[in-house]
Amino acid sequence: MSLRCAVVGSGNIGSDLIKKLQRSTLLVPTLLVGIDAESDGLKRAAKEGIETTHLGVDVLLARASEYDVVFEATSAHVHALNAPKYAEAGLFVLDLTPAAVGPYVVPAVNLDVVAQQRNLNMVTCGGQATVPIVAAISRAAVVEYAEIVSTISSRAAGPGTRANIDEFTVTTSDALRRVGGAKASKAIIVLNPANPPIMMRNTVFAAVPADADPQAILDSIEEMAEAVKRYVPGYALVSKPQIDRGAGPGGTTKVSVFLQVSGAGDYLPAYAGNLDIITAASVAAAERYAELRD
Repeated sequence: MSLRCAVVGSGNIGSDLIKKLQRSTLLVPTLLVGIDAESDGLKRAAKEGIETTHLGVDVLLARASEYDVVFEATSAHVHALNAPKYAEAGLFVLDLTPAAVGPYVVPAVNLDVVAQQRNLNMVTCGGQATVPIVAAISRAAVVEYAEIVSTISSRAAGPGTRANIDEFTVTTSDALRRVGGAKASKAIIVLNPANPPIMMRNTVFAAVPADADPQAILDSIEEMAEAVKRYVPGYALVSKPQIDRGAGPGGTTKVSVFLQVSGAGDYLPAYAGNLDIITAASVAAAERYAELRD
């Protein structure tokens, strides 16, 4: 049986998510919640026969029993306010903001965590792109330090993304340790105003022991990239990962991985890979939840 889904937030992320939910065989977009009656997302959803409201999350909470999954696509601040209300209503929530109220889920790494919690955090777009790579390296060697740089087009960064820059860096860095397995970490986001817009690019640097097995690291990265690609078709290694022995601090080995994410063009054009990867990851998590419920 398909699960009934409510999406809270009618901006870029929520609108892209609605499109992906419409293609799912396990999930049905039932309600889109916004706060601006004139928002493009609400208008588009209404035209496609999806119920909408501009009266905010209270409409959803008043009818909580009608929904199996809630996707929060607003902002970290808003989710922090809404999370206790969702918990009181007994809702299963996937949080697409960097609020980090609940445990992190990165489908290629720890998807089955959906069976254990009611409020899960999808980290960030940069986290969904880079945490799997750090986790892959961690399978083959101890990651003493991981640093990621996520570069996205300014045109693909909506108000919510821009308001959450600080939360992005903190949450992504934390996930690199908690899910990726790095001992220490740092995350950087860059909004690039180039025209024509650039594709989402992500760079991962990791420091591992000098005696780490290079081939084992390469094999693990390539296997992980294929795992992510199964639910994010536009995810790709730009080139073969670089492994430089003795190039890191204290003579450690430095691993450099370069990624690109092109979007499916569901709401914004293909350059908005940052939208695509977090919404696709959220759908993958919700579909796993649906499978576990059966």
